[in-house]
Amino acid sequence: MRAYLDHNATSPLRPSVKAAMIAAMDVGGNASSVHGEGRAARKLLGDAREKLGFWFGCLPQMIIFTSGGTEANNMALRGVSVERILVSAVEHHSVLAAAKASGKRVEIIPVDKFGRVEISLLEKMLAGPKALVSVMIANNETGVIQPIDKIAALVHTAGSLLHVDAVQAVGKRQVNFGLLGVDMMTAAAHKVGGPTGIGALIIRDGLVVEPLLQGGGQELRRRAGTENLVNIAGFAALADEPQLDTYELTDRLGAALEDVTIFSDGVERLCNTTNFATPGMNAETLLMNFDLEGVALSSGSACSSGKVAASHVLSAMGVSAELSKAAIRISLGWNTSDEDINHFISAWRKISKRHQSKAA
Repeated sequence: MRAYLDHNATSPLRPSVKAAMIAAMDVGGNASSVHGEGRAARKLLGDAREKLGFWFGCLPQMIIFTSGGTEANNMALRGVSVERILVSAVEHHSVLAAAKASGKRVEIIPVDKFGRVEISLLEKMLAGPKALVSVMIANNETGVIQPIDKIAALVHTAGSLLHVDAVQAVGKRQVNFGLLGVDMMTAAAHKVGGPTGIGALIIRDGLVVEPLLQGGGQELRRRAGTENLVNIAGFAALADEPQLDTYELTDRLGAALEDVTIFSDGVERLCNTTNFATPGMNAETLLMNFDLEGVALSSGSACSSGKVAASHVLSAMGVSAELSKAAIRISLGWNTSDEDINHFISAWRKISKRHQSKAA
């Protein structure tokens, strides 16, 4: 058998999502057209926006559909009129790159050894010109949860703006735009069983964000281009699914990992994410060994052209280079079973035993 445990990269399509997408394929009109077929497409679009608005805790018109989280992050960081941008040291590459491409002054917010934003340092950094602060709700590598409520209070007291990247959090914990008290929020579908290539930027009423794409008048003139109705229907179908709950499976998996370092252990993390390392091991070799044993995982670091690179997240947490290069991320999903966990544990014991024999 094979066990797919890389849901933080992309989670397989849920049956309900697939069904909604297939049904949407029969709607052949363009939502911008005035004829009957266009009205049918526009109704599908409006219904999806309303359903997602209820799920995200925002007004439907606050939602701008994008091609995914990366586009939404770029729109948020490059489209707001501020003098500087503050991003945490553990943000996704799409946030870090978008901040750099904005042409504005970029300042990096330090994190503690668990990967959480240093609140006292952020407060000091907020003194000065108006800033846009960008902090993810949950980290894609470690799963650590940021104290968004405290961050939002500080940012708004200082007269600045707050954007949160909620891509890894959506569907895995409650994500309510109104309760978070933020100015912008990025969401995407494919981390919890939705389609790839669809995301959203949610913008509070009254905040002006310049569009990245110019052209037609779609999305209230905030994002040009014919809407991807099929993927939008799949995105909206996620709103009917239960919140992911894999705490028990994650605990059982963690209990089987002896003599390892689990990053951000002891603080609040996503229910599905475990990032661990064993000194002396190599992540690239481990990934190949797990794949041969029928287990799909990823490194805790970003991959480029098939190479496992150093993790900027673990580096920011003060993790040594030796331990960082051995980091492996396990991420569970909606279809993870007891059998998957048993298969992983069996594979890990084989690989670990071979490593110990070589070391001896």
